[in-house]
Amino acid sequence: MDYQEAVKNARSCIGPYCKACTVCNGAACRNTVPGPGAKGTGELAMRNYQKWQEIRINMDTICEQRDVCTETDLFGKKFAYPFFAGPVGAVKLHYGDKYSDQEYNEILLRGCAEKNIAAFTGDGTDPNVMKEAVSAIRKLGGLGIPTVKPWDMETIREKMDMVKQSGAFAVAMDIDAAGLPFLQNLTPPAGSKSVDQLKEIVKMAEIPFILKGIMTPKGALKAMEAGVQGIVVSNHGGRVLDQCPATAEVLPSIVEAVNSRMKVFVDGGIRTGIDVFKALAVGADAVLIARPFVTAVYGGQEEGVAAYADKIGAELIDTMKMCGAFSIDEITRDMIWNRQ
Repeated sequence: MDYQEAVKNARSCIGPYCKACTVCNGAACRNTVPGPGAKGTGELAMRNYQKWQEIRINMDTICEQRDVCTETDLFGKKFAYPFFAGPVGAVKLHYGDKYSDQEYNEILLRGCAEKNIAAFTGDGTDPNVMKEAVSAIRKLGGLGIPTVKPWDMETIREKMDMVKQSGAFAVAMDIDAAGLPFLQNLTPPAGSKSVDQLKEIVKMAEIPFILKGIMTPKGALKAMEAGVQGIVVSNHGGRVLDQCPATAEVLPSIVEAVNSRMKVFVDGGIRTGIDVFKALAVGADAVLIARPFVTAVYGGQEEGVAAYADKIGAELIDTMKMCGAFSIDEITRDMIWNRQ
């Protein structure tokens, strides 16, 4: 199976919001929340995608030909590639009835593990979403990163206890989820967190903690003050606040502010191995990709996930060869061109 076959298959079963587009750019699902689309006008998801396309590649093939190594280290674990499946929770709400969260997570995690990459799993208003996610991670010996929503502190503590039981090698929080419409005025409540609260959450975690939803250098520095080990530059796929900049636009200043003092991930509109290369050249350590992995699961289960990972990996390797980079560390800022 190749990825386009998975895309075609997904169109018959992925639900009313996602259209399983050949190019997942946010246009067909705009303004469908809940669902995969962006908040407000839907423009931000499309902007995320478009801004990566505006960054161009500086080709240079005057170099010694060598084998390409895409191996990446994350918190002491080696992975085949510097891209990971992003967190998706409450799949029945967003993508239809074909899979429960447990079924989705188990397929995604197994497919990613087969290709030696990791998957972030999601959280939701239903407590079973997290329970099923950590159960799936436990079955794979902790090879996964559970993502906890920014609930009240008592609920976060309960979820962190579940995370520890899974043996996960890292944990994340999508703090930007505080703006999701369907998390407002609920029990348990969700919302923003102070630096002091984040310090307490980092202590609860006891494993590397990744904070997702950073969009400014100031936010990155506050995350660093709280003691987090990694951040994800993310506007939640455009689903929490309309009229934000694209992640590609803010990544350079955040990388500069962090100055290699913690891991920097980025997501939002990254759809090809070429996009992955661009993000690494700007300074990210790795990227997250969410929606296309959902399509891969719905259209081909583990085989679809593996096909998408193979596609992205092959595109990344080809781009590296054509730019004279034969390891991840050799990808540098001068290998891209960005219209100013």
